[in-house]
Amino acid sequence: MLEVELKVKVPSLNPVREELRNKGAEFLGRVHEHDIFFNAPDRDFAITDEAVRIRYTDSRAVVTYKGPKRKEYGLKAREELNIAVESGEAFATLLLRLGFRQTLEVNKWRETYRLGNASVSLDDVEGLGTFAEIEVMAEEGKGDPAAEIAAIARTIGIRGEPILASYLELLLAKKAGSRA
Repeated sequence: MLEVELKVKVPSLNPVREELRNKGAEFLGRVHEHDIFFNAPDRDFAITDEAVRIRYTDSRAVVTYKGPKRKEYGLKAREELNIAVESGEAFATLLLRLGFRQTLEVNKWRETYRLGNASVSLDDVEGLGTFAEIEVMAEEGKGDPAAEIAAIARTIGIRGEPILASYLELLLAKKAGSRA
């Protein structure tokens, strides 16, 4: 399965939240997500455009591998594999013992809504600001996830240039810019 998403920086989450409510979107909850990213010992994920992270939410830990971004939909699309783990700390230790390096942490508050087949997230990302994301899971060669996402974006008033970079990439670029 491919995760296909539109991410747009928004000045305020309130108008999008209000439109979601008006359209009958199902509110799934609000959580704090603390992500710790790692880089492989045998290749640089910044070059291969991959990611490995451990995400902590409440008492859960999920390890995620994200494959290289694919641009065929005009949006960000990539393979995503998720594995729930009993202990994120133990898994982090395992990665470090295998030669992985911790690269950066990302903290955000995320509100999630379900609207049709899409997941809509309203994110407040520490150090970056507020963003709206619309995500659908798609099978390769089936349907047009970009058209589905565009229709939802119009419906709930999300406008702006799609951001293809991840929050990790945006924070790394910001960090590099502040050192210049």
